Amino acid sequence: MKKPFKKPEPGDKISVKINNKEETGTLLESHDPGVLLLKLESGYNIGLKREEVSEIKVLKKRKKQEKKEELKMSGKKPIIDFYLTGGTISSKLDPETGGVKWLIDAKELFGLYPELFDVVDVRVKSPFMKASENMDSKDWIRLAKLVGKSLNDENVKGVIVSHGTDFLHYTSAALSFMLGKVNKPVVLTYSQRSSDRGSSDSRLNLICSAYAALSDIAEVMLVGHASMNDDFCFMLQGNKVRKMHTSRRDTFRPINCKPIAKVFPDGKIEMINNDVNKRGRSDGKIKVDAVFDNRVALIKFYPGQSPDILNYYKKKACRGLVIEMSGLGHVLSEGKNNWLPVLKKLIKKGMFVYAAPQTLYGRLDPYVYSPGRKLQEIGVNFLGDILPECALVKLGWVLGHPSWRGSVSTKLKMLENVNGEFNERLGSEFLI
Repeated sequence: MKKPFKKPEPGDKISVKINNKEETGTLLESHDPGVLLLKLESGYNIGLKREEVSEIKVLKKRKKQEKKEELKMSGKKPIIDFYLTGGTISSKLDPETGGVKWLIDAKELFGLYPELFDVVDVRVKSPFMKASENMDSKDWIRLAKLVGKSLNDENVKGVIVSHGTDFLHYTSAALSFMLGKVNKPVVLTYSQRSSDRGSSDSRLNLICSAYAALSDIAEVMLVGHASMNDDFCFMLQGNKVRKMHTSRRDTFRPINCKPIAKVFPDGKIEMINNDVNKRGRSDGKIKVDAVFDNRVALIKFYPGQSPDILNYYKKKACRGLVIEMSGLGHVLSEGKNNWLPVLKKLIKKGMFVYAAPQTLYGRLDPYVYSPGRKLQEIGVNFLGDILPECALVKLGWVLGHPSWRGSVSTKLKMLENVNGEFNERLGSEFLI
């Protein structure tokens, strides 16, 4: 009969003897009473069957949380407003559960990333904390208004927004339209891997974001790993960027454009694209245009797809559709599932329909093949090289202005290059 052993507390560092082997790690809270959950030094979690454990030793008791003190700014470094909105980069390891908890203030941010505070004085703000898939246009509007106040504060040098990766490119597109031509850097950054892992990308991304926020590049941009190495980050245009990999640290890539610049952890910035907005605008202030009409949808066309999906959105009182079309801009144009009659009918009834490239890279051209010409003839508008997600955000933003909702004015605004979302010319050098 095995001798009972004293149960350690979650957060304690322990050694466990199991089947004549020894495992060392931090004890985590387990929801299965028959499983002992350990976080190893490698950052990975393992589960051990309690019935197979012969001995547990407590090597180090968990430190009790100290009373928090307000983290004061030095008054000597430039001020950055830092907006925590969620995602891996805005979280910390919970030693009890093995999961993560949201950061809530500057002290917690400093505890994880003290090197950031060597460069700037940070004012931490947290308008909401959400995984990016839980965000919507209300969050974009709220964030845009708050960031606008920071940009119009003469004491603030720049802005950083920490965000989840999955839908970061939607938020960056929304801010690019709602904030317009900004007077200071607005940097959105992320982390694919949590701060407790040795391969975490959060530190490089944050320190590079700080230098980007201090730069003269007055753009809404995304800053993150340029490669799998920890050498430098890219500064990427906020409305021409997309998450392209589920887990790589350099998941965000520029689409149909070049990166704005390289930014290094020592503060060095190497420009790649000099056609960017700079600090020093004469008016000094920006006017936030944070509106959005949620009656829009993004549809990805696939082979054999029934056009019934179009009628579904009409029944839901949708005002505008963006369709990810194949090739140069095609959908089914013959046979029983011909989309053309349904699209024509909906457009005549006031639906705004726009085409975006399913390929992402390259631009649409309705003049090459007859299906594209037929679509254009019935009133579908082609959006060149715009990203589908950016097109959806732009359409919602445009329709959020009552004075732009006419058939002519909406089309003109959607085709206008409002903030660099279109490229005049594409070359093979953009196929990164």
